[in-house]
Amino acid sequence: MKTVHHTIAQRLPCKTKNNLLITSAFLTGALLLTGCQSTSLGQSNTAAVKQAPSIAKKTLETALQKQRRQSFSYHSNLEIGNNQQFTDADADADADTNTSTEKMAASDYVDEHCEEAHDQAYAALILQAEQQNKDILAVDYDTKRDSIRQSYFECVDAYHAWDDHQYDSDVKVAPDYQALFDNYEDKQRPLDVKKAQLLDEYLLKPLSIDSQGIYQPMAGKATMLASAQYQARNHHSSINQPIYMDFKNGDIYLWADNFAILNSELLDNKLGTKWQNKWLKIAIDDGTLPKGFGGEVIKSHFAALDATYDAAPVSQFNYVAPNSLASLSPKLPAHQLSAMLPSDQIIRRVQRFGDYQASQQKYMQIFYDRISKKYPELVQEPEPMTAFESIQNPKAFTSKSIVQKILAMIKDQMNEEATTGETVANTEVQELYGFDKRGQLKWEHLRRQLDNTSEANNDKGMRLDVLQQYSTISTKDLAFPNLPSNVQTPNASNSIDLRKYAPELLQYYQDGNGTAVGKMVFNMLPMVRERIGSVE
Repeated sequence: MKTVHHTIAQRLPCKTKNNLLITSAFLTGALLLTGCQSTSLGQSNTAAVKQAPSIAKKTLETALQKQRRQSFSYHSNLEIGNNQQFTDADADADADTNTSTEKMAASDYVDEHCEEAHDQAYAALILQAEQQNKDILAVDYDTKRDSIRQSYFECVDAYHAWDDHQYDSDVKVAPDYQALFDNYEDKQRPLDVKKAQLLDEYLLKPLSIDSQGIYQPMAGKATMLASAQYQARNHHSSINQPIYMDFKNGDIYLWADNFAILNSELLDNKLGTKWQNKWLKIAIDDGTLPKGFGGEVIKSHFAALDATYDAAPVSQFNYVAPNSLASLSPKLPAHQLSAMLPSDQIIRRVQRFGDYQASQQKYMQIFYDRISKKYPELVQEPEPMTAFESIQNPKAFTSKSIVQKILAMIKDQMNEEATTGETVANTEVQELYGFDKRGQLKWEHLRRQLDNTSEANNDKGMRLDVLQQYSTISTKDLAFPNLPSNVQTPNASNSIDLRKYAPELLQYYQDGNGTAVGKMVFNMLPMVRERIGSVE
């Protein structure tokens, strides 16, 4: 069975609206409701594989299907970059001095461009003169002043010609200015470049996001240690969230320490250190879902995956030489590239974003149709309920109600995308898959632009690089190296059951206790006022 970690990593960045995150969360819960059968992953001889797109597609499909039933250790790394936004702009600015065909916007409005460009260029020259302790009117700057003046006159003439061209197609406009003024609102501005540089230097470069863990379907468990690190010259910080998934009993465990301070400050002022070195147990299966539901969710998931994959054009797939990865533009993150280069074979899949989006929409539709046909009672949306209403009314907070709500969200998302008709930028989504000499899938990499639903600056947006590596499970390594040995596996003695804790917290407020924030929150809930009146 293909692990949910792979699914989430592969689909996490697929849309700005993150609709597939809903499905990933849904599948995570569903996987916990059922056990998974495992078979060994066979080996394949890749030495004689022909370099044909059809072979590449079939080879990749076989590898992904075999991986669904394999136990493995994994490590995922996510990097966000935006240097393309300003490196291209800097190149354009440099080339502009040599009559480049690409110009940057200087103002928010096209009719103010020439004057603003002139003022910016003159201000830069004044700053240069001050730094050199010279007068701006010095002979040294005659040539530059003349150049700025001539550029201004040239710009004004071009603007008037472009404006007249709107009504008289016979009026000629300089090609570079034509390209600038025709798409002025979509052009980058110097301030945009500066902001991009600051964002890259102060946030994106120092930040990295990782997750690692193991997946063991026969043992009925999976682990994930999610972490985010920020490492600047004088600032080093990191946060980790251990996650343990029990497939057999249908439970998810989160490390309670990470939530204890917030809960203590806002709601439970009697909490103290009760949650220290504890797991927070979230029971997914409470018996309200139809029998066999978890297994049907898994079948529907893989059926939707296979159907969308089979429908993909063969032209999207091809083999690439490992050493060609270094020449990709923008460059791959150096630490990701070093892990990818030793591969014996690499298969590449490239989709236009519009095709990628349509494929995900088809996946959602197939998945939803199968579940709704099998379990029509689950596609009846329950009454809207806030999180706090669920806490104070635990009987209404069931597995069935959660699934109903998630299915309703999926349906709404599909309907919304079918009617909005968003403009899709002409960008690509690239997936790379690396194999060893035995034909084992060792890693996969996804690259895509974060905002693909706008034409504005569609070639200069921030991009996402996700690398997920696979390896055999080591019995010597701890699943959670940052946790004490006695809490590596959650149990009744080292965990807090959220379903039991919620009613206890409500009773605490019924007895007139609680924080000021908590009382205000509970007093705002109609169902609480009906049951216990105003909390003093």
